[in-house]
This record gives sequence, C-alpha cells and structure tokens, in this order.
Amino acid sequence: MKAVYFDKHGELDVVKYGDVPDPEPGPGEVLIRVHACALNFLDIWVRRGWPGLKLEMPHWCGADVAGEIAALGEKVSGWQVGQRVVVDPGVNLVADEYTRNGEDSVSPDYHILGEHMRGGAAEYLAISTGNLAAIPDNIDYPDAAAPLLVGLTAWRMLLRRAGLRAGESVLVVGAGGGVNSIAIQIAKLAGATVYVVASNPEKSERARQLGADVVLDRSQVDWSKEIFKLTSRRGVDVVVDNVGKATLAKSMQAVARGGRIVIVGNTSGPQAEIDIRFIFGKQISIIGSTMGSHQDFHDLLELLWSGKVKPVIHQVMPLSEGCDAYRMMEEGKHFGKIVLTP
Repeated sequence: MKAVYFDKHGELDVVKYGDVPDPEPGPGEVLIRVHACALNFLDIWVRRGWPGLKLEMPHWCGADVAGEIAALGEKVSGWQVGQRVVVDPGVNLVADEYTRNGEDSVSPDYHILGEHMRGGAAEYLAISTGNLAAIPDNIDYPDAAAPLLVGLTAWRMLLRRAGLRAGESVLVVGAGGGVNSIAIQIAKLAGATVYVVASNPEKSERARQLGADVVLDRSQVDWSKEIFKLTSRRGVDVVVDNVGKATLAKSMQAVARGGRIVIVGNTSGPQAEIDIRFIFGKQISIIGSTMGSHQDFHDLLELLWSGKVKPVIHQVMPLSEGCDAYRMMEEGKHFGKIVLTP
C-alpha cells in the first residue's frame, strides 16, 4: 500500500511517499480502508525523534483516521465490512490501576496511534475494535477525522483537568492550531469568557468566528499586559498554553491568583525558564494533560455528531501530496487541520 513515511528520524527531507508493507488485522481487529487522515504537530515531533523513542522503521504517523471497514480479523463481532468508522487515537495495551479508574491516558502503557505505533497516513490501518466508533451518515470522512486527537485533547484539558466552570474566563494562547480551534468552541459551550492570542489579523478573525470574545494580535500588543488591563488587573481563571518555551512566562503573568495553567504541548520547545515566585506567590496550579480516556472520546463524539462543536479544516489534500502538507503545517501557515485523503 501507499503511505507518507520516513525510515529515519530527521527534518522534512526524510519524508517520503511510496510503498510500505500492508497491515493485516489480528484477532479482535479490523482492517480499515482509510478515507481521511488529519495531521497533527505531534507527527513532526515523532519524525524528528527524541531520546527513548523506539520505532519500527519505516514509520508513518497519523492519529486521526476515518474510513470504512475492509476486512474483519478473527473473533470480531458487531462490526461489518463496509461500515463507516472513526478511530479513537488512544490505545491501551494492558489494564492497570489507571484504566480501571477511567484514566486511560495516564497509564504508562497508553499509546497514541501514529506516535508509538504506525498510524493512518496510509491507505490501510489495522486496529482493535475497541477503538472504533460508527460515523453518522450525514458526516463526511474529512469532517469526521479532523477533530479527533485535538478534540479529545481540548475536552480533557479544559473540562477534566482544568475543571472549567460557567462564568470563568479562559485565555487560549495561539489561534491557528487544531487543539486551540476546538478549545475555543468547548470553552464557549461551557459558558466561559474566551480570550485568544493570535499571530495576525486573518487568524484573529477566524478565532472570532469560532466564538472568541476578545482576540489579541500578538504582533500589535503585549498580550499578557493587555489581559491584565482587560480584566481590571485580575487576570484569567484558566490559561491554555501548548506553545511552551516562548509563552509560558507570559501565561504566568496573565493568569489570575489561584488560577490554572493547563499545558498540552510545547510547539516552541520543551525547555522553558520561569520565575517560580509566580507559582507560590499567586498560588497558580500548573496542570499537564495528554489526550483523554475512551469515555472522553465518546463524549466528544456526541458534541461533534450533534454539530455543537465543528471541525476546523484548513485544506484537504491527496495522500500523495503528504510531504507538501507536512511542510505547510511546519511553516504554520494554516488555521485548523490539514487532512490527507488516499
């Protein structure tokens, strides 16, 4: 089959489009003919690699998958060939104290499709039936695939980890990424006042269309100081920061006393220098969050299928143009998700 893959870690020049081994469904698994796979910044980190990451090469990423069942493995029941499905990108290999308490993504044996195992940036994918959910007839494949990983991440970080409540205020640092485009919508649904930091007028307008109450263009203002002014020197209750090194210090300035900063990524780098006096002086809670549980995934799907949260898609591109798609994402010229279609 065809895939967008790499056979060694590196920059964009290691990404290829070509033939890779066909997957075969094992017991309890199905073979999915992929119709849409959305890209994530996670794919870039996986391609670059990090100490301790061990992958079977060649490797292909892709956590967000929608398609149809092409074949059934042994001992599969309740699913049919031709059925339209999406895939929960979180995979638990064993049951442990965390999975038994519904904290699937906290488990040390929690894996992400396309990160720890081969993903969906290919023509076919073999996956356990425990990770499947049916797609309603009125939802097309790109719309089904685009919000999966980012939606699951946004749902858990805001509602489960940060405990966002109606009447609170949220600052979303960055407007163009997939997680933040969904976070804006979920925060509004939760009844929060939403502030967003964007990088240019175009992304500012897109953030307003998603429901942001106030958008700050970081090319025009010092956003942490502006938040302080807009909130009468109080700050916001929750800051969503998945940028990391470049923004964390300002996020600590913008959050209110007793507030929460939730971190789900580090697109600008993992090593951030901070003034810890802000943490104890303002009694800030810094909260980490990764993906979500299988129940979180199904809760998210209810919002997606009902239309209460909408996928944000920048562009749909052929799988054969996957190298160009990754370049576009790495350059940060997109707003929302880039989706590949085999």
